[in-house]
Amino acid sequence: MDAQLLGGALQGISCEKDVLIDILTQRCNAQRLMIAEAYRDMYGRDLITDLKENLSHHFKEVMVGLMYPPASYDAHELWHALKGVDTEEKCLIDILASRSNMEIFQMKEAYLMQYNNDLQQDIDSETSGHFRDTLMNLAQGTRMEGYADPCTAAQDAMEFQNISGQDIVDAINDCYDGYFQELLVAIVLCVRDKPSYFAYRLYNAIHDFGFHNKTVIRILIARSEIDLMNIRQRYKERYGKSLFHDIKHFASGHYESALLAICAGDAEDY
Repeated sequence: MDAQLLGGALQGISCEKDVLIDILTQRCNAQRLMIAEAYRDMYGRDLITDLKENLSHHFKEVMVGLMYPPASYDAHELWHALKGVDTEEKCLIDILASRSNMEIFQMKEAYLMQYNNDLQQDIDSETSGHFRDTLMNLAQGTRMEGYADPCTAAQDAMEFQNISGQDIVDAINDCYDGYFQELLVAIVLCVRDKPSYFAYRLYNAIHDFGFHNKTVIRILIARSEIDLMNIRQRYKERYGKSLFHDIKHFASGHYESALLAICAGDAEDY
């Protein structure tokens, strides 16, 4: 049924964008992949290709992004961050500082399959210095993981502050600069509270000298089935306005509708 509705929306005289939004933003990733298979069986066409051909600009980025499995989407974003006209360091930071070892392993496999390139080799060739070295270490996917006891973490942070006289993030900011500094801070913040980190990134993307569309799209899609509810909560607690509210005031048209449908919101956010 969904595949048939999408076919009608995409192959009619004019593209029915509202239908695309209603279906693709309200299905989980596994369901969207099944819809894509049914679409191919029904029409003999690739759904992603048809979305690319019929849509444009940021709305296209949202709709197409929703169709990738999580690891493939990360690989897609990393490829464009590394191989675009300019390296998008903040994208590399957001992804590699926040993913688990398993997620990194899966994205490396997807990267190799989709682009026939090795992710670590591309990082090595497209970045430099301590920033490159740290990204390379993260891309190995061998960080120590497991249950992080909040009490122990708080004690470690307090011990560092007692010894150094400052918070570890402040110490990093004092000692380093540039993208290496941003990467180190991102690692610390993701260990402390990943939803808070992404709330911070979204706020900056929305309010820092214009709406940084790629960042907003990437975070909303990548976190939509992981911790977006928690991100929304941290956003409102920290900044006083809901994420839904801020997106509504900075985006427009079907692009806005798609972002808001992914973000969702409570009654008081509307």
